[in-house]
This record gives sequence, structure tokens and C-alpha cells, in this order.
Amino acid sequence: MKLLGVTGCPTGIAHTFMAEKALKEAAKKLGCQIKVETNGAIGVENLLTAEEIASADAIIVACDKNVDLDRFNGKPVLEVSVSDGMNKAEDLVQACLNRSVPIRKGNKKSDNSQTQNASAAYQIYKHLMNGVSHMLPLVVAGGVLTAISFLWGIYSFDPASEQYNKVAALIKSVGGYSMGLMVTVLSAYIAESIGGRPGLLAGFVGGMIAGSTDAGFLGGIISGFLAGYIALAAVKALRGLPRQLEGLKSIFIVPIITIGGVGILMMLFSQPCAALNHWMMESLTKIQDTSPILLGIVIGCMSAFDMGGPVNKAAYVTGTVLLGQGNFYFMAGVSAACITPPLVLAIAATMKKNRFTEEDRTAALVNYILGSTHITEGAIPFAAKNPLKVIPILMISSSISAVATYLMKVQVPAPHGGFLILGLVNKPLVWVACILLGSIVGAFLYILVTPPVKETNETLDEVKETISLSPLFKVETVSLSLEQTEKEDVIDEMIQMLKADGVLNDAEAFKKEIMKREEFSSTSFGTGIAIPHGKSPAVNTPRVAVGLSKKGITYDATDKVPVSAVFMIAVGEGEGDTHLKLLSDLSQKLMEPAFVKRLNECSTKEEIVALLEKE
Repeated sequence: MKLLGVTGCPTGIAHTFMAEKALKEAAKKLGCQIKVETNGAIGVENLLTAEEIASADAIIVACDKNVDLDRFNGKPVLEVSVSDGMNKAEDLVQACLNRSVPIRKGNKKSDNSQTQNASAAYQIYKHLMNGVSHMLPLVVAGGVLTAISFLWGIYSFDPASEQYNKVAALIKSVGGYSMGLMVTVLSAYIAESIGGRPGLLAGFVGGMIAGSTDAGFLGGIISGFLAGYIALAAVKALRGLPRQLEGLKSIFIVPIITIGGVGILMMLFSQPCAALNHWMMESLTKIQDTSPILLGIVIGCMSAFDMGGPVNKAAYVTGTVLLGQGNFYFMAGVSAACITPPLVLAIAATMKKNRFTEEDRTAALVNYILGSTHITEGAIPFAAKNPLKVIPILMISSSISAVATYLMKVQVPAPHGGFLILGLVNKPLVWVACILLGSIVGAFLYILVTPPVKETNETLDEVKETISLSPLFKVETVSLSLEQTEKEDVIDEMIQMLKADGVLNDAEAFKKEIMKREEFSSTSFGTGIAIPHGKSPAVNTPRVAVGLSKKGITYDATDKVPVSAVFMIAVGEGEGDTHLKLLSDLSQKLMEPAFVKRLNECSTKEEIVALLEKE
């Protein structure tokens, strides 16, 4: 089966590529092909071509931002969040393999219709994140450029100040223009996500009004949704106009309705929004001054709760807004809280290797780099494996870092960059110490609640010992002459052998797993050998049943020769990698003509078991 994938998160930094990796690993594990298009911060990579889409059996779209879905109309499309792409990759791929994915009908882009089974709340979140994903690069670039200008002095942009420097003033001006577009771009791309190009234009105007009337971030969100839904309604209302008026509609009628409507509404709403915005900012400032501990706990919990998700983004965007107003204290705590989670895992992996598998430990150590550069998402894979234990630990750790930062009155004038912007921080060593305090406490807590991981690096002798303790081959489950000649009858005969020897606790349940695999594709090699197999809780102990047929078995219509040897593999749900590796080796061994010849020369059940165990 050929699958395609599309991943994308609001920032396009971590979730996008983690979902890509998870889908590829799941497809490899389940034995199918997949190509994944990523919609990251640097643009679209591995773009799916029309030919690939046409030949695909199913498409998995794991995105929290808008992508072009109309190209998939008529194909089976599974649309989920990017977090599901990371955490439920195997389930998504399996759904495609089971052919239980709905066909996407879709409409024209101007309709921007959504997947029928998607919730309204998720669609609102998706529209909001589309705006945030386009806004963040402007905020980061503008904030860092503004912070760089402070290297010449906090008033280096002011010609009346002794600190004035032309270069610093130029850099700050560029940064200011970038930051000044924040609300406008947020509004425009929320609207574009809802209403397409007509919404984009109205969103720009609504965002400009919100930005110039102090309605701020809140006003930008409101204007974005207003513009999007007004544009959507206008386009639908005018759909019945003659084709001859299409040009007039797109450049005259729709823009006047959408821009005029949004502009008038925002002029009416701007003052209440501005008042609410000022109240929120003043309240946060009061909490910062009167109760830095409470503020640090709130910011720490928000930043670590979903690590790059909407709750995290709410804290981050609030920090950037206050940053634009000259409040550098608030962002210091936000940045500290965002840097801490990945460092918790990295430090824990350094202190106690036995709490991680070899693969997880390598990923954890990479978090030194991710955390140091303010990429919180590096902690997500570990939180996803045990959220009830790990997420509270990360929230406690981030809260400690944020509280310490506020108590020490650290100022961070840039909204991103992690330790790369230490030169701009007023107390760089103190800030690093605050972050390390929370990270080390979190690492100890993680080690405390996480049991040691048992490694499975068995030697050959240990593997042999495993086989002797739980043999994969026994004479009781070998038949030298199967009675049945039809596929399902043969499967029933071999299942009864396994049942009689106590291998199965539920023969019917195991047969369902075997037949489910056969429905997907035949397990006959086409060379006279078939390997039906199933993994089920109905299996008490791993076993390979062997059945030879002198009559020949009609197994698959495409087989050129009748099946003469059947190897039925039964594996339980909780079996370790050792057994699975041995079973994989058996499958490969049966592809060797020399081995099959030696097998056919065996005249007793004991000889067959001895040959299989030896090989």
C-alpha cells in the first residue's frame, strides 16, 4: 500500500518534523510505503506531486495549520491534529491499511469547507494557529533585532540621548516595523484560514485598525474571525451571480463588502477591546509586582502544559505583547519556563542512563541543544509516553525556573533564542542558574518516578536459553501430513494443533487475527510455502506450528504451485523483541532454497524441530 502524509504545526519548528518521523516509522513497522510533505517554518518540503496523489491509496493529514486539501478530493483522507500524528501514528497508518478512511469530497477553495467530522472547537483552534504561525517569525525577528540594538545602550535609538548610535537606531527601526506588523498579520491569516483570499484582504484592514487603536492582540483575534466569516458569507451569497460578473465580484463587490463590514465593526469594537486589553496588561503587571511567585507558577504551568500548543502560545504571545511595551521582566519568566522541559529530560538522561532505552537516551541528550535554543517541543515524546507522571513534573520544573527568574528580577529583551541571546540579558548568569535550578529539580523528580528500563541486549547463549525456556518449535505442533487441502480448513487444522498443546486460550480470537491478515494480503510466498501469522492476547506462549502437505494446498489464486509447507506463527501481545526477531529470521530463512531442501529431507517431527532450532 502506498500512503502519503502531510504534517504542519503553527511554528513549523518541531511538531512538524516529529510527526513526519513518527508516520515514517509507523509505516515501516507495518510494512507499507509513505512519503510525507512537511509544512515547516522554512516552507513546504517533499511537496506531493499530482502523480503521487493520484496513485496513493490513502493520505494522512496531521496539521494544525491550513494546507491545500482540495488536491486530495476524491481520495481517502484522514485529517487529524499534528499531536495525533506524533502520538497515534501507528493507529493512523493501521486505519489506512484497514481501508477505513473516508473519501474526501471537498468543494472549491473559496468555500474552504472543513472535514465533516472535525469539531468546531478544533476548527477555531486551527484558524487561530494559522494566524499565530505567520505572526511568530515577525515577532521573533523583530524582537531579536530590537534587543540587538540595546547592545549600544537602552536609549541608543534616541537622538537626544548620550547613548545614541545611528546603527543601533537603524536596527531598532527595522525591528520595530517587524513587531508592528504582529497584530495585522495575525488577523489577516486567521481570516485567510476561514475565508481564503477575500478574508485575507479584510483581515489586513481589521488588523491594522486593531493595532492602531490599542485593541492589540485581542482585537487582532476578533478582527481575524470577523473578517474570515464575513468573507465566507459574502462569497456564498454572491455565488449565483452570472459568470460575466466574476471579475467585478472579485475585485470590486466582495472587497467593498468585506473590508467595509470589518472596518466599521472594528471601529465600533476597538475601544472596548482596547479597554479590556489595558485591564489585562495592568493586572498582569500588578501580579508581577505584588506576587512574582504566583505569576511564575501560572506562567510555568502554562508553558509546560502542552509544550508548544495553544496554552503555551498564550503565555508566549502575552510576553511578546508586554515586550513591545517595554516590559522585559515578563518575557524572562516565559523564556525560562519554555527552556526548562527539554533540559529536564537531558539532565535526567545524563544522571541516570538506566531510566531510558538507548534510543530514548540519545533523543533526550539532543534536548540540551533544543532547550538551549528555546525549543520546548523536544520534551513532547517523553511526555506522550507517560503524560500523567511527566507533564506534572515538567510543570513544576518550569514554575520553579519562572518563579526564580521573577524573584531575581531578570530582564530578557528578546522573545526567542534561548541561551543564544545571553548577551542581551541583564543578569545572564543568574538567569541560567534559575533555569538550571528548575531543570535539576525536575530531573530528580523524573528519576524518582521512572523505573529502570531493562535492556534487551541478549547474547546468542541468552537467546538459546530463551528458546529452551519457551520453545518456538515442538513436535506436538508439527504435522507431517495435513489432512485438509483448502486454505481456511488448513488454518483451522493448525490452530487446533496449537489449541491442543495449550498455546492458545481462545482459538476463535486467534483465527480472527490470522484471517484479518490474510484479507489484507495473502501470506503465501508463491513458492509452495505460506506463513500465516497473528499477534494476539489469545496466545499464551510464542510458537511456530509446522504443517507439511503431501496433497498440496489451494492457498491463493495467484500461486503458480500449490502450497506444500505452512508455518503458522503465533505471538502474544506482550512478547519481547527477542522472539519477534527470531520469527523474522525464520521468514527470511524460508526464502532460501537450500534451507527448504533440507527441510523437505526431514522424515520425522524431531528432525524438523532440530533443524529449525539449529538454523
